[in-house]
Amino acid sequence: MYMTGFADETSPSLDTQIQVTKELGWRDIESRNVQVDDFPAGNIHDISDTAFDRLAVKLEAAGIRINCFGSAIGNWSKHIDQPFETSLAEVRRSIPRMQKLGTKLVRIMSFAVRDGDDQMEVERFKRVREIHRMFADAGLTAVHENCMNYGGMGWQFTLKLLENVPGLKLVFDTGNPVDSDDRSKPSPYPKQSSWEFYSHVHEHVAYIHIKDGIYDAATKKTIFTYPGEGHGDIPKIIKDLFAHGYDGGISIEPHMGAVFHDPNSQHSLNAAEIYVEYGRRMLKMVNNIRTELRLPPYR
Repeated sequence: MYMTGFADETSPSLDTQIQVTKELGWRDIESRNVQVDDFPAGNIHDISDTAFDRLAVKLEAAGIRINCFGSAIGNWSKHIDQPFETSLAEVRRSIPRMQKLGTKLVRIMSFAVRDGDDQMEVERFKRVREIHRMFADAGLTAVHENCMNYGGMGWQFTLKLLENVPGLKLVFDTGNPVDSDDRSKPSPYPKQSSWEFYSHVHEHVAYIHIKDGIYDAATKKTIFTYPGEGHGDIPKIIKDLFAHGYDGGISIEPHMGAVFHDPNSQHSLNAAEIYVEYGRRMLKMVNNIRTELRLPPYR
C-alpha cells in the first residue's frame, strides 16, 4: 500500500504540494489543481504543454510521483445533455501526460445528476464505456468516484453503472456519502451511509479517498473533520479493506482548509498544517489497524 493525497488543498502551487508531501515522508500526490511557477493554475490535463514539462522536471528532481490524475472527466460540472467532445478532449490530453509521468490511475465520474427521474442512463453508460475503453486501450486504469454524479446517488446506481461498463473499477470516497442524498429512496432524500455504500461495492474498489465529516441537518451543511471523528466509517472501512488484502493507495482529501468545489469554504487553521496533521493522523490509524490485524506497519 501507499499514502498519497490531494495536496492542492494546501495550495495550487506545485512547490507547496511537494513540500507538504515530503514533510509527511510520502512520495505520491494525487494531482487535481496545480500551478507551476507563474503559469495559470489548472487541472493537470488542462495546463499548457510548457507548464506540464516544467511540472515533470520538478517532480523528478524532488523524487515525487503523481500516482493518480484527479481529473475533471465526467465530473459534477459536466452535464449529460451537453456535447461529449469536451470529455473526450480531456481524455486525449490526459493519456500522453499520464504515460510520460508513469501514472496508472485516473479518477473519473459519471456526469452531473439531473433534476427528476430521467437520468439519461443509456447515454451515460455509453459515454463512461468509451472513456473507460480509451484509458484501458492505453494501459491505464480509470476509477469512478462516488461524488456528485450519477454513481454517487447511491450504491444501487454505482452497481448499475458497473453492470453497464464492464471492467470499470472504483475509487471509494468515505466522506461523500455523509454529504450526499440517497436517491434510491423517496424525496425528501435522507443522507447515505458510508459503510452501507462501501459494503455493497467493496469488491470493485481499487483505490480509496479519505474524507470525514458530520452532516448538520439544521444548517444543511457538512462539517468536515479529521479522519475517524465523523460519520465516514473510516476505521471500519480501512480494517475491512486490509482484512481482504487491499494493497492500493490511500489518498487523503481533508476538505477542512478548503473544499475544492466551494471557493467560499474557509478554515481558521493554516491549510498546509491541516493537511500534514490529517496525514499523520491517518497514518497512525492505518498502522493501528494493521497492528490489530497482525500486518506489517506502513513506513
